[in-house]
Order: sequence, then structure tokens, then C-alpha cells
Amino acid sequence: MGRDLAGASTVARLVFEEVDDALSQSLSRLMFDGPGEELVLTENAQPALMAVSVAVLRTLEDAGLDLAAGARFVAGHSLGEYSALCAAGAFSLADTARLLKARGRAMQAAVPVGDGAMAALLGATLEQAEEAVAAAAEDEVCAIANDNATGQVVISGHAGAIDRAIAAAQEMGVRRAMKLQVSAPFHCALMQPAADVMAEELERAPPGNPAVPLIANVTAQAVSDGPTIGGLLVQQVTGLVRWRESMLFARDRGCAELVELGAGKVLATMARRIDPDLTGTAVGTPDDIDKFLAAA
Repeated sequence: MGRDLAGASTVARLVFEEVDDALSQSLSRLMFDGPGEELVLTENAQPALMAVSVAVLRTLEDAGLDLAAGARFVAGHSLGEYSALCAAGAFSLADTARLLKARGRAMQAAVPVGDGAMAALLGATLEQAEEAVAAAAEDEVCAIANDNATGQVVISGHAGAIDRAIAAAQEMGVRRAMKLQVSAPFHCALMQPAADVMAEELERAPPGNPAVPLIANVTAQAVSDGPTIGGLLVQQVTGLVRWRESMLFARDRGCAELVELGAGKVLATMARRIDPDLTGTAVGTPDDIDKFLAAA
């Protein structure tokens, strides 16, 4: 993860070194060489994904890209919101790495292993997902965690409630309802202990005003005020990630081209599912960077 990028770009390599220094950890060695089971631990995966995104951006900036001039908004899915804010200058790279390390640890520690679960409802409308979680909750937590795209909703909560919600969704005729292999039930009320931790962490390292407005996960609206963003980041730990609405917000303000910077192409792929008129481009490898710059 990120190894080819570090080999091809001095600027990218410096990003990884700065993250290592901020965390007092050789995260880059773990990213480049594994072992994978350690890298996927939430406290490592969150800053690692951010590091790749920022490394890609800084490589593009070194080649002449001006984010403030070229982008109308920034946005990020869950932990990616911190990457977006770092890209827009609201957080330093070192603070972003430390915040995500703390966020990962707090989210993992919030719920005992096995007590919580998450599931994807594929082919479900948001209304069907709302009906399923309402029917399944009983006296436990069961909530919509991610409204990712048309027909792709993720739910989160107590393990038993998630099982009941899967059964309810299947009875409704939802095309597929399946549990996800996750380490904790993210973006639901069970994450409140992690939200409390992040409230304290964000007091110590508050966001400034971003150079480009952020489309916030929990509101699907643009925001440029640092203190307001800090409060929204705390809400985000337990709140619904309104990704589909966020992309439609961007579309309605004239943004037809969405560029995903970092590892993978999940968000770029989802763009077309959200709206056929949206174009999603993933830029994460040295080859991707060359092609993007050539087309710019």
C-alpha cells in the first residue's frame, strides 16, 4: 500500500515519513510490507489510508495542481473526511495522523468484540432500510450507518439487532442482505465513547477554516467554519454518513466530475450509481497520476 507511489515520488515519500514521525511508528513499513492483519487494524488503517490520499494530492500539487483553484468542494467518506480536511489545509498532516490514530483506537475500544455488527443491504431503498432497522431494534441499537449510493445502504448496531434487520430486509424482498467483516459497529450510538474521545482530541487539535468548503458527512451540506467542522466531526462518529446526498449536493451545484485521491476506487465507482451523469475518476498510483496530469 503506497509503496509504488513512494518509489516514484519524493514528495509522496516525505508524506509517509512525516506520518511516521508524527505517530512515532514506522507505519510506512507496515503499509509497504505488511503484515496485512496488522495493517487492517483500525488504528493503523485509518492513518494509512489518509497518508496515501495526501501523498497523491501533494504529488499532484508538486506538478502544478492548485486544489483551491481547481476544486469547488472537498469531501471524504468517514475517516476520509479527515483526509479531505488535511488536503484543504484545515489540519496539518501531523495532526491528521494523530487524530486518526486516536479515532481508530477509540472506535475499536468502544464496543467489546462480538457485541456489535454491520450489514450491507444491497438493492434496498433508504426507506426500506429505515423500516428494517426500526422493526429490528427492539431494546438494542440498530441504525443506518452509511447511505452510500442508490441501492447500497449499510446498517450498524448490536449483533442481534443486525441479524433481525437482515431477516426483515429479506422478508421485504431486498436483493441481498449480508453481514460485513468489520472490527466494530461504526456510525451508530454504540460509538458514543469514541465520540467523547474525539471531542477531547479535537479540542487539543481543532480544525481551521479549509481553503475549499467541505461537504460534511452528517449534513450533506457545505461548511467552511473550523469550529463548526470540529463539532460535525464529533457527530460523525455516531452519525449517518450521508454520502449519496453529499454527492447529489455537489452535482446540484455544478460538479459533474468527482476525483477520488488515494487507495482504491470505491467512491469513484459509486459516483455513477448515485447519478449516471456523474463522472468518477480514481487517482492513486503513479500511472493514475501521470494520466490525470496529461488530461488536465
